[in-house]
Amino acid sequence: MAASVQGGRIGNLPAEANVFVGRRRELAQIAGLLGTERLVTLTGPGGVGKSRLALRAAHTVKAAFPGGTWLVELSELRNPELLANIVAQATRLTEQTLRPLLQAVCEHLAGAPVLLVLDTCEHVLDECARVVQELLANVPDLRVLATSRQPLGVPGEHLLTVAPLPLGERDDAVALFAARAAAAQPTFTITDDNRPDVAAVCARLDGIPLALELAAVRLRGFPLHRLLEGLDSRFDLLVSPARPRLARHQTLRTAIGWSHELCTPLERLLWARLSVFAGGWDVEAAEFVCHGRPLDPEEILALLASLTEKSIITRDGEGAAPRYRMLDTVRSFGAEWLTGLGEVEAVRIRHRDYFRWIARQGEAEWLGPGQWMWSERLTVEHANLRLAIEECLTAAEPETALELTGSLWYFWFACGFAEEGRTYLERALCRVSEHGGPEHTLAVWAHRLVTVVPDDLEAAESVSAAYVWLAEERRLPVPALPLTGASLAVRGESARSAVLYGSVRQAPAGDGGAEFFQLLTLAVQAYLLASQAAFERCAVVAERLRAECAKRGELWMRAWGDFFVALAGIGLGQPDDAVRSAREALSAKWRVHDRLGAAAIADLLVVAQAARGEDELAARLLGISRRLWHAAGLPQLGRPDRTVFHREYEHRLRASLGDARFSAAVSAGRELGPEEAIELALGGALESFDV
Repeated sequence: MAASVQGGRIGNLPAEANVFVGRRRELAQIAGLLGTERLVTLTGPGGVGKSRLALRAAHTVKAAFPGGTWLVELSELRNPELLANIVAQATRLTEQTLRPLLQAVCEHLAGAPVLLVLDTCEHVLDECARVVQELLANVPDLRVLATSRQPLGVPGEHLLTVAPLPLGERDDAVALFAARAAAAQPTFTITDDNRPDVAAVCARLDGIPLALELAAVRLRGFPLHRLLEGLDSRFDLLVSPARPRLARHQTLRTAIGWSHELCTPLERLLWARLSVFAGGWDVEAAEFVCHGRPLDPEEILALLASLTEKSIITRDGEGAAPRYRMLDTVRSFGAEWLTGLGEVEAVRIRHRDYFRWIARQGEAEWLGPGQWMWSERLTVEHANLRLAIEECLTAAEPETALELTGSLWYFWFACGFAEEGRTYLERALCRVSEHGGPEHTLAVWAHRLVTVVPDDLEAAESVSAAYVWLAEERRLPVPALPLTGASLAVRGESARSAVLYGSVRQAPAGDGGAEFFQLLTLAVQAYLLASQAAFERCAVVAERLRAECAKRGELWMRAWGDFFVALAGIGLGQPDDAVRSAREALSAKWRVHDRLGAAAIADLLVVAQAARGEDELAARLLGISRRLWHAAGLPQLGRPDRTVFHREYEHRLRASLGDARFSAAVSAGRELGPEEAIELALGGALESFDV
C-alpha cells in the first residue's frame, strides 16, 4: 500500500471498498473526541464494525492531521515483539537503524499533528498498551484511534463502545442490508411490501453488520421470505427459556455457521485451509498450500470464485493476479474447523515450505529483470513471510530457520527491512548449537550485511571480524565479504579502508549471493575512488558496474552505478550529466522501495543542481533530502562534514539565496509528500526515466 498525498495531506488510508452506511452519531462522536482526547479506543464484539467505522472516521478527519493519517493493521501480526516494526513500516519509516526502533518511530512522527489508527489490538494487547503509552509520551501532537475487543488500559484512554446497528424498518440495519443486498442481487429493492421482512431479518441478526452482510449475499440463491425462514429455523435452535434473546457473539457465530453449512464440502475444506494465511494470498499460493485429498489443485481457482461470491473471502484487484483475503472472524471460524480436521500441522508446513520456495526464487532472480517484481511481491507477502519464519523458529528445525532468514538477505538489505531481518537472523543463529554448514554460513553473512549501517559501524566491524575467524577456522567455502573496508570508508577513513579492502574473494554459496558480491565489490571500489577524489577512475569502475547490471536487467545495484557516475560527473565539472544519472538512480531506488538509497541520491541531486546554478531548486531538494533521511531514521550517510560537497553547497545556497529564501525553499521541499517530492526531484513523472 503506497503512501498517498492528497492536497498536501499524507497517509496510507486505503480506499473504502463499498458505500459506508449509517453511524452518523458515532462518526461525530469520534471526530469530537479526537479533537480533545489523545487516545480513543473503539470497543465491541467481533463483527460489529469497529474496523470499518475507524477507517471511515479517519477519512473524515484526515484534513486535521497534516503530519499524516496512518492505518496500522495488526490482525496479521503473530509476534507482539514486531509491533514497533509494523508501526514503522505502516508510517513509511525505513528500518535501517540500530537505535531502539520505537525511539526512531517517535522522532519520525514528531512535528505536525498526526493520527495513528491501530486496528485489531486485542491479540497483542499488552504490547499495544506499551507502544501506545511510549508514543503518546514522546510525540506531543499524536492522536491514536484504536479498535479492540478489550480496552488497552492506557492512562487517559477514552472508550467508545460500538453497538450493533439500530433496528427498525427505517434504521441503519435495514439500510445496510438493503445496500449489500442490491450489490449482491441488482434487482433487489426495498418496497413497502418487503420492508417488514427485511426488518425481521435484521432483528434476527441483532443488527450486527458482518452477519447482515453475510445474509444479504444469500439473496443470490434465496428469495427474501426463504432467507427469513432459514434464519428462523437456524436461530430457534438456540432459544431457551433462560435466554430469551441471543447473545450477540452467539448470533454472529450462528450466522457464520449457517454460511458454512450452505457451502459445499470442498468449499468448507478450502475455507479451513485458507485460514493459515496472514494478510492474504494469491491463486498460486492457495493451490500449493491448500491442495491435498480430496482437494485437487486445479479445482481451487473455481472454489475461490465461489467463496468470493458467498462473501466468505474478498478479492482485491482485477486481471491475472488477484489477491484474496478473509476477515478475522471468518478466518477464526475456519481455523477451528481446521483444528477439528486434524490438519493444522500439515497445512502450516505446506505454508512454510511455499514461502521458503518463494524466498529462494526471489534470491535467485533478484539480480535480474524481475527485481522490481520481487520487491513488490515480497512486500505484499511480508505477513506470510513472517508467519513462515515464526513456524521455522518454533519447530525443532533450526537449519530451516537459518535457510529462510538467510535466503531473504536481499529483502532485508535492499527493501528497507534491515532491523527486522537482523532480529530474525539473530534469533535463528541463537538456536543453532553447532556452527557450520551452508545454511549457517548464509545466515551469518546475511546478518553481517544488514548490520552494516552508519550509526553502529563498530558493531559491523566486530561481526565482520568474527566471520573472518569463523570462515578460516572452519575452513568454510565462503570467505568473508569485504564490508569492513566499506564501513571504514563511510567514516572517511579512506586510506585505511583501501589497505584493508584487499583482493576480491568468493561470496556466499548460491547464485544470487555470488552475483551480488561481485557487483558490491565494484560499488565499494567506486566509493573508495570517489572518496579519494579519483573521479576519472571512479567513473570507469561505475560504468563497469552499470554494464554488469544492464546485462542482468538489474535495478538496485545499477542505481549505485548511476550514483557514482553522477558523483564523478560533479567532480569532473559535468553537472548536466550528473543530474541525468542521479535521476535515473533515484527512480530505480524508489521503485524497489530502497528509501535509504533514495535519501543518499537526493543529497547528490542537491549538489548537482547547485552546480548547474539552479539554486532555488537545489534548496528545495535539500528539504526533500532531509525529509527522506528523517523517514529513514538516520543522519546523512557518514559524517556530515565528510559527505562529498554537501556542507560546501549548503553554505553556498544560503549565501546565494539569502537566509529567508533559502529557509523557505528548504521548508517547501520538506513539506512535500513522498510521491510529490520524488516527482520534483526527477523533474517530471516517476515513469519518465528509463532504468
